[in-house]
Amino acid sequence: MEQTFFFYDLETSGLNPREDRIMQFAGQRTNMDLEPIGDPVNLLVKLCNDTLPSPQAIMVTKITPQSTQLDGLTEAEFCKYVSEEIFTEGTIATGYNSVRFDDEFMRATFWRNFYDPYEFEWRDGRSRWDLLDVVRLTRALRPEGINWPVTPEGKATNRLELITKLNGISHEAAHDALSDVNALIDVTRLIKEKQPQLYEYLFKMRDKREVQNLVNLERPQPFVYSCGRYSSEFNKTTVAFPIAPTKNSGVLVFDLRYNLDELLADSDRKSFYPIVKEMKYNRCPAVSPLGVLTQADGWSKIKLTQETIEKNKASLLAHPDFIERMRTENEERPEFPPAIDSESALYDGFLNDRDRRTCIATRRATKADLRNFHPDFDDERLPELLIHYKARNFEDILDETEHKKWEEYRMSRIKARQNDYIKAIQQLAKEGKDSFLLEELQLWYQSLLPY
Repeated sequence: MEQTFFFYDLETSGLNPREDRIMQFAGQRTNMDLEPIGDPVNLLVKLCNDTLPSPQAIMVTKITPQSTQLDGLTEAEFCKYVSEEIFTEGTIATGYNSVRFDDEFMRATFWRNFYDPYEFEWRDGRSRWDLLDVVRLTRALRPEGINWPVTPEGKATNRLELITKLNGISHEAAHDALSDVNALIDVTRLIKEKQPQLYEYLFKMRDKREVQNLVNLERPQPFVYSCGRYSSEFNKTTVAFPIAPTKNSGVLVFDLRYNLDELLADSDRKSFYPIVKEMKYNRCPAVSPLGVLTQADGWSKIKLTQETIEKNKASLLAHPDFIERMRTENEERPEFPPAIDSESALYDGFLNDRDRRTCIATRRATKADLRNFHPDFDDERLPELLIHYKARNFEDILDETEHKKWEEYRMSRIKARQNDYIKAIQQLAKEGKDSFLLEELQLWYQSLLPY
């Protein structure tokens, strides 16, 4: 099967995939040599009348709710398009912090619209790759040939628009999704050109099976790990050690930069995070064997020594009680806050085969078919989800009972956000921010209230 990259980026109404919505989707397909295939994709998605966007987010993206209503696809149209035209066989969905952000928004959107929320990232030879941790590991261990930005305070930063600027890469409209996509392709090409061996290795390691082969509890060994939770002082990179399984098919890892005996002697310590953190195999972690540190002065680049690692590893293994305590605490800690409705309950369980077939029938149903479509779902989340699906995409087909339930839900979402929304608009106005955008946000709020 021929593989292609599809570099993509989203602009959203806020930061929470459970609560906020996609407003812009943009991307570009390339071959494996990063040469463009076909035209770029750049489209808006209608913001529904149940959502107040973050005013701060709108100040950044410049995308108003009204513009999405005028030029955007409905969520149902959007899901059909990307599932049939974008995330095709052999596609590697690629982004910058996409695993933790963009992919989560895609999952939530597919779930609301009766699509499988996971298939786009694994079925029919599909996969995904996140370049953010690739950039972090490249900067930490193989920075040669690339100019790396720092903040005015002298701290390392990996903001895409700063990397492009320092390396003479065109990035005319940072925080516009298509501009960010083009910039990311250029940065990826830069890493591939300057550090081809590391690039090819990390491309292979996007496969969770490759990660599990390196980081596992059957043959535990120290490994190099780049992650945003680690300090920028060390370019977000350390040497870690796997200590216990997690309930989510991941592994707890310990940062061997630290000595456990010294940590336990600190009576004021309340938490061991992120010294102990979960690493998920399916999130494209940037990991490598210790051998990568023996070249190009790697140990000194991350300010560690083999002696320190061996000493701290021995300290860790001398405390099996601590390891069991970390495992137990992780097991008892919920991964997500409690779901408040069917839309935020994506991770509350998988659907059975019968409901999956009914979901396929739901999204394929025409507007006329949906008017009297009341399937007998097994999963208690789906009846409410169906009313919301009808309302967002075909509101005029709701019966009286459905319309009442939708209005109650819609207004509950608006009321939950309206105070913070109004305060944010007032504060931005005091700061002299874009008056046109603020006026549009005010008009949007007024349009959502009952007549």
